[in-house]
Amino acid sequence: MSALFHRSCNAALPWADQGEGCYIVDRNGKRYIDACGGAAVSCLGHSDLGIKSAIATQLEKLPFAHTGFFTTEAAESFADTLAANAPKGLDRVYPVSGGSEAIEAALKLARQYFLERGEPQRTRFIARLQSYHGNTLGALSTGGNAWRREPFAPLMIETSHISPCYEYRGRQEGETPEAYGLRVADELEAELQRVGPETVIAFVAEPVVGATLGAVPSVPGYFKQVREICDRHGVLLILDEVMCGMGRTGTLFACEQEDIVPDIATIAKGLGAGYQPVGAMLCSAQIHDTIAGGTGFFQHGHTYIGHPMAMAAAGAVLDRLTDGKVLPGVLSTGAVLKDRLTDAFGQHPNVGDIRGRGLFQGLELVRDRETKAPFDPSLKLHKRVKAAAMDAGLMCYPMGGTIDGRQGDHVLLAPPFILTEGQVDELVGKLETALKVALS
Repeated sequence: MSALFHRSCNAALPWADQGEGCYIVDRNGKRYIDACGGAAVSCLGHSDLGIKSAIATQLEKLPFAHTGFFTTEAAESFADTLAANAPKGLDRVYPVSGGSEAIEAALKLARQYFLERGEPQRTRFIARLQSYHGNTLGALSTGGNAWRREPFAPLMIETSHISPCYEYRGRQEGETPEAYGLRVADELEAELQRVGPETVIAFVAEPVVGATLGAVPSVPGYFKQVREICDRHGVLLILDEVMCGMGRTGTLFACEQEDIVPDIATIAKGLGAGYQPVGAMLCSAQIHDTIAGGTGFFQHGHTYIGHPMAMAAAGAVLDRLTDGKVLPGVLSTGAVLKDRLTDAFGQHPNVGDIRGRGLFQGLELVRDRETKAPFDPSLKLHKRVKAAAMDAGLMCYPMGGTIDGRQGDHVLLAPPFILTEGQVDELVGKLETALKVALS
């Protein structure tokens, strides 16, 4: 019996032993093509020599310095590079150790910002159903994933949830995508009026919804309308790019494709590419300067924020992502992946939708394509797909509860940016095998 407390207590997991590019190799020598990055993490594969070298160099120089006592060259350089490549208006960088920490920092900064401005009545957040913002209590509160929230609901901060921008199931017959987007965005205005806009701190959303919906982008105009509504009421806009950011959709920040800038953004996962646990919160100069000119102290922090080795890794990842070569490749390889998925599953009787941007793609599984009826949740189809995929040597990210937290299944794909066209074919072929087994 192992002493390790696994997240799934009764799972019999293979032992990962080595990483080679887009593959993980277990200790028996079996190779798994990584089509999901674990959870959209390993964007540069598992054996990047440049990132490994940056970590080793920092380890020799200085492994740790607490940010309450020192700053470091690694942290300062990382922050300068990230801010220089962020959308204009995201001026300050607060390093953390992961996505949930980034969201917690964003929520607390937003609250403190209004306290410093003399608006203590702002105590509420609004987010969206079928969103996922992390597993700490604050992040879980803003998330709209019903089954994750249910056991801990009595412990959560009060948050309102409006409809997601989920075109496959939400757009009505005869309604244009633009009209649908405006209609759903206007739910934010309605909710603000219901609770009182003067009581709301921020609206929190993923530009492309990841784990819970399966790579669902918004329709044109949706986020511009959201931005206008937030501005009208002095409500902050927090965009969660923990999964969809750092080049995953083809631009460094996913919000660049919406032509808007949030007040606060959160990133993680691909920021460290799996080589170190790292994330960051970015905010506007106005928010930072309000704190600096008030109490002068952000009342938040964790021991390992700004960890020099994590900063060195993230800096090396950013160098790759901003070299002018990697991100265009995400768009071109993403287009190839989308084409191959469409060829393989576009007419599949149990694939209702293929969606996504760049190397962030999702397939929604349905019992009936015409009616979009989901499979019975008791079948746990997503778990069957994952098991069959691992048997076939494929890592993918299936999830259940796509529609309402209980019904629906999807498969999320988020392969490394170094994926070759031949590996695209391998990925799609193994996914075909997995779906055939899971659906039989």
